[in-house]
Amino acid sequence: MNSIVQPAVLDFDQPFLAVPDLLAHWARTQPAHPALIQDGRQLSYGELQARVERIAASLQRDGLRPGEAIALCALNSIEYACVFLGALRAGVVVAPLAPSASAESLLTMIEDASARLLFVDAAAETHLAPVAGRLGIPCLRLEADAPAHSLDGWLGDAEPQPVQIEPSWAFNIIYSSGTTGEPKGIVQSHAMRWSHVRRSRTYGYGADVTTLIATPLYSNTTLVAFIPTVALGGSTVLMGKFDATGYLELAQRHRVTHTMLVPVQYQRLMAHPDFDRYDLSSFRFKSCTSAPFRAELKADILARWPGALVEIYGMTEGGGTCLLMAHEHPDKLHTVGQPAEGHDIRLIDDQGNELPPGATGEVVGHSPAMMVGYLNKPQKTAEAEWHDRSGKRFIRTGDVGRFDEDGFLTLLDRKKDMIISGGFNLYPSDLEAVLRQHPAIADVTVVGVPSQRWGETPVAFVVPVAGTGETAASLLEWFNGRVGKTQRLARLELAEELPRSAIGKVLKRELRDRFVAEHGELA
Repeated sequence: MNSIVQPAVLDFDQPFLAVPDLLAHWARTQPAHPALIQDGRQLSYGELQARVERIAASLQRDGLRPGEAIALCALNSIEYACVFLGALRAGVVVAPLAPSASAESLLTMIEDASARLLFVDAAAETHLAPVAGRLGIPCLRLEADAPAHSLDGWLGDAEPQPVQIEPSWAFNIIYSSGTTGEPKGIVQSHAMRWSHVRRSRTYGYGADVTTLIATPLYSNTTLVAFIPTVALGGSTVLMGKFDATGYLELAQRHRVTHTMLVPVQYQRLMAHPDFDRYDLSSFRFKSCTSAPFRAELKADILARWPGALVEIYGMTEGGGTCLLMAHEHPDKLHTVGQPAEGHDIRLIDDQGNELPPGATGEVVGHSPAMMVGYLNKPQKTAEAEWHDRSGKRFIRTGDVGRFDEDGFLTLLDRKKDMIISGGFNLYPSDLEAVLRQHPAIADVTVVGVPSQRWGETPVAFVVPVAGTGETAASLLEWFNGRVGKTQRLARLELAEELPRSAIGKVLKRELRDRFVAEHGELA
C-alpha cells in the first residue's frame, strides 16, 4: 500500500497532502467508520480502501500510467465514487462526464481527454449506443449485476504499485456545461484539490461529519463537498438523483451535518409542504453555489433551517472566490460576500483596465486554486486569463459586479447575458427581480433576442403559479407599466418549466435559440 501519510495525527500545515494518501490514513486509523452510504448499502473506510486499491491495481495492470485518463459517465453511486478514488490512487486523471450531454458531445469529450477506459451505468450505456462503434476504448458497467463487461468482472486482486503523487499532476478534467458553446475541458490539479480540503476544515469538515451529496459527481459543485468529506474522514450519503422528499428523509435519517446544494434545490426544498415537519437540527453547515441565489431565498433558509449558510461564488476554472457567511451578515444577502482569505478579486473594464473602488466591471480573480488551463485549447486558456501590471495571473469570470463600501461584491449579471437595446445596457437580473414581485410568477428568466429596431430586445420566459389565471398579456402589461421605457419587454412567454442544467443553471442560450427559430428577428 502506497502512503506518504504515516502519523496518527495529520499535520495540515504541510504544503501538500494527496487525497489518496489521506484516504489511506483514515482506512488505517478508523477502518470501521462509514465512508460511503447509499440506498441501504454502506462501505467503511477499510472496505473503501480495499476497493480503491483493487481498482488502482487493475488500471495499472491494463497499462494506465500516471497522467493518463479514464472517463466516467453515470449517475451518483458507490461504485462511481470508488472508481474515481481508485483512479486517483494510481495517479490517473478522471474525466467525469454529464450523462445529459448528447452522445456526439460525449464522444468528443472522451476523445479530447484521451481517455483509455470508459465507466458507465446502464442508462449511460444505452444513451451512448449510437456512437458505441466509434468509442475505440473498453467500456465497463458499474453495476454489480451487469453483463460480462462489468466493473466486478474487470477487477483483479493484485496490490497496486506505489505512486508518489505530485501537486502539479492533473486530478480531474471537468468539462464545462456547454451552455455557452463548445464544452471545454478544465484541468484541475492535485494542489488545487488540496487547497479545497484545507479550506473545508474551517467549515467544520472532519471525521464527525455526515455530508449529503445531492448534486452529480461530475460537477465541480459536488466535488468541493465530496472530496473534503472523504479526505477528512467523514461519511458521505449519496443520492442517485435529487428529489425534495427523498432529500429531507435522508437528511433526517442520517442526521446529516453538511450539504452543498444549488439554488433551485434550495427553492424546491423550502417550498416543500412538509419541510417544517422534518428534524434538520443536526445540520451545522450548508453551502450554495453555481447559480444566482436570491436574497429572499437565503432569508427563508436562515429563518427555517438550522446551521450556518455560506454562499460560495467562484468558477470551476478557479481564480478568486467570494464567501458570504449569510448567518453572520443578514444585511448583505443581496451580495455574494467578500473575497476568501488569500484570494484577490478585482474589476476590469472592456479594455482590460483595472477599475477603482465603487466602479462596475468584469470580475477577475486570483487564488491558490486555479485551473492549469483548458485541455488542448491554449487560445481559449489565454482568452480566459487577465494579467495585472506585475504579470500576476487572474481568471476572467464573465460576470459583471461592483464592491460596496464594506468590500462585499454584488453581481449584476453575466457579461454575455447583458442586453444592449438601442444603445442602453440592460441587465436581465434587474428585470427578473421586478417580475418576481408578481405573486403569480413562480420562476422567470429574461434573455436578449435579435431586433430590427433595437439591435437586441428583452424577452421574458415565465413559469406561472398554478391556478392563478394570469395570461402572458396581463403579466406583460403589469411589468411594462412598472419599468422605464428602455427596460420594457418586447414579449413575455409562458412555460411549464425553464430548461436547466443538472446543477440548476437556466439554459438561456437554449431558450434564445428556440425563440429565434420559432419567431425570427423581432421588429
